Amino acid sequence: MEQAITSTAAQIIISIVPIVGIAIGGVVLFFFILWRHHEIKLQIKTGTFVPSKINYKAFSLLAGLLLTGTGVMLSLVFAVLDGFTYSMLGGLIPAVIGICLLVFYKIYPDFHKKD
Repeated sequence: MEQAITSTAAQIIISIVPIVGIAIGGVVLFFFILWRHHEIKLQIKTGTFVPSKINYKAFSLLAGLLLTGTGVMLSLVFAVLDGFTYSMLGGLIPAVIGICLLVFYKIYPDFHKKD
């Protein structure tokens, strides 16, 4: 079986592309956060700012279910493919985070109060 030999310049370009992509994404994210900050500052000055309310109950339930399901399925796939190796952490970590969010959903006292 022959292996394709790529030039050194091509290898450098291929390795730089993800770095540049991450850097550009970081710059875009920074300016979005800066723009949003100035927008909220002006809304506060003019008195038109309405703070958004985050529904932690729905967020913790949804994120917990999604992470638990994804983590369990990844753990099963990695266990079947590789056995019990370090690759299992790729599934166990999201599964444990999801279970923790579901426990938070269940035991957090403010969720059980009627509005």
